[in-house]
Amino acid sequence: MSEICEVIVDGEIHEAKEGSLLIDLLIEEGVKIPYFCYHESLGADGNCRMCMVGIKGEKRPQIACDTLIKKDMEVFSNTDVIKKVRTDILELELLNHPVDCPICDQAGECSLQDFYMDYGLHESKVEIEDKVKNSKHVDLGSSVVLDQERCVLCARCTRFTTEITHTNELGIVGRGDSAKVTTMPGRELSNPYAMNVVDLCPVGALTSKDFRFSQRVWLLETHNSICHGCAKGCNIYIDHNKLKYKDDVIYRFRPRKNLEVNGHFICDEGRLSYKDVQENRQEFSTFNHIEVEQDIAISKFKNFLEQHHKNIHILIDANLYTEEIEAILEFAKSIKAEVFSPLEVYTDEGFADDMLKCSNRASNYKTIENLNISTENPNNSELIINFNHPQNFESLMQIDFCTHKSDTNSLVFAIAAFTENEGSLTNVDGITQQTQKAVKKNNPQPSIIEWLTRIDL
Repeated sequence: MSEICEVIVDGEIHEAKEGSLLIDLLIEEGVKIPYFCYHESLGADGNCRMCMVGIKGEKRPQIACDTLIKKDMEVFSNTDVIKKVRTDILELELLNHPVDCPICDQAGECSLQDFYMDYGLHESKVEIEDKVKNSKHVDLGSSVVLDQERCVLCARCTRFTTEITHTNELGIVGRGDSAKVTTMPGRELSNPYAMNVVDLCPVGALTSKDFRFSQRVWLLETHNSICHGCAKGCNIYIDHNKLKYKDDVIYRFRPRKNLEVNGHFICDEGRLSYKDVQENRQEFSTFNHIEVEQDIAISKFKNFLEQHHKNIHILIDANLYTEEIEAILEFAKSIKAEVFSPLEVYTDEGFADDMLKCSNRASNYKTIENLNISTENPNNSELIINFNHPQNFESLMQIDFCTHKSDTNSLVFAIAAFTENEGSLTNVDGITQQTQKAVKKNNPQPSIIEWLTRIDL
């Protein structure tokens, strides 16, 4: 086991494991250090040379991503010599870089822009017309577009397909000014995690066809949430924007780092699931597909409870937040109803893999099990109250609380989607996680808890 030792960085004492990477300590302690090729999930590559630091006793600057911590090491990250080294390296990185920040999707979250403001601001020695031109708008597949001119050859994307997905679609071909990222002959980027290369790219070389030119990132508001695509519970950012006079719209899901759950990545299907959340939404209460006022819907709800009070079955969606499920159970007790949450409908063995995708497509099925809710199908029901469960079962009457439109000829209450609500989920590994309310609609739908409060039995 590595011993904890003291390291002096710019005059301040820090503690770290002996033998660990220096760059990890600098990042963790908030020491400002530029880098392109290094990434926690990919390890050191040492090709961009931007993370140069001075180390006492060394004759020349060293790259922090390939320097191991030693006892009593003294590091200098902001001396004039180190700043000059970084400026010179950055000049090489920008030698053939196109001047297209105004139209680049990465503008606003681009490492190259940030480092230029710190270490650039020098006059270019190469005229724009003399820059080496490479291909633009190259469709790699899997909704990823490559602009070869913007690439700084950090090799994050190629290492991802080699070391993480083991699919080897990407490589760097050519040498010197001719070096460029491309797909291997006869291949396209087609693995289920391919869009993670967009997040890994520190510049605007790799962009998402789905997000491309849709929004400027500085206009987006970001909230923490959990993907509802399966029981893995991958951590995500929800990026959304509410334009003046318009509704709040989600523009993308991005992976959020959680080393206990999903590491740094999410699958492409989960990433693009934001579209399903917003499409075909149930936006008001209906009875027999005709819109009704809230008071009338609640009155009908109570009448149906009185008519069928001896035989009521409740269905619970295993994607609901734990707080919602607990509120439904309390409600079920008050009306003496049996509660069910059939789980077989969520099983999808073809979806699962050995990375992040789980065969159980219900994000909170563990809570269903933990609360000992029956997973059998309800039978001989007079009245079924369905809280967003995807299955329908035969009954004399049905009441639905749902996020999306369905063909059922019943009393329907529109409810908030998970992005418009907050709560906790327990994933397949038994880890309980919290989410934030992100989207704020012009005409927000009540949550299940709010509906049960309004019904007030």
